[in-house]
Amino acid sequence: MSNILKETNIRLNEQIDSKEQAVREVGGILFEEGYVQEEYIDTMMEREEITSTYMGNYVAIPHGTEDAKKSVKETGIAIITAPDGVDFGNGNIVKLIIGIAGKGNEHLDILSKIAIVCSEEENINRILEASTKSEVIDIFSEEVE
Repeated sequence: MSNILKETNIRLNEQIDSKEQAVREVGGILFEEGYVQEEYIDTMMEREEITSTYMGNYVAIPHGTEDAKKSVKETGIAIITAPDGVDFGNGNIVKLIIGIAGKGNEHLDILSKIAIVCSEEENINRILEASTKSEVIDIFSEEVE
């Protein structure tokens, strides 16, 4: 996980006003850090229109559509914490936004690792309360090593 989750991919305690802003910001990190081409962000929005990426436990995992694979340069993860929450529709409040881009089928491996971490409410609280980016990386590393 440490090679695809770096401190530059994490933003803590952001104020996010909408689901669209959440998806575009997390996609923007993936773009800025060189994991995806810019059009990948639009496919993340398309995915959200097809079906919400809200996963429960205050977590959403925005990612591109199947067609977006050609826009992925390399596998990466971006994380934004929004302690005040973002409405992802249907009363689903998200405080942890994890954007992913996977080369080939690598996204399946990433999703399973994220699921391990996010299945524990305690881990989500630790991530939301983290005061440093390295704390967030440590939480993901200790759970999946």
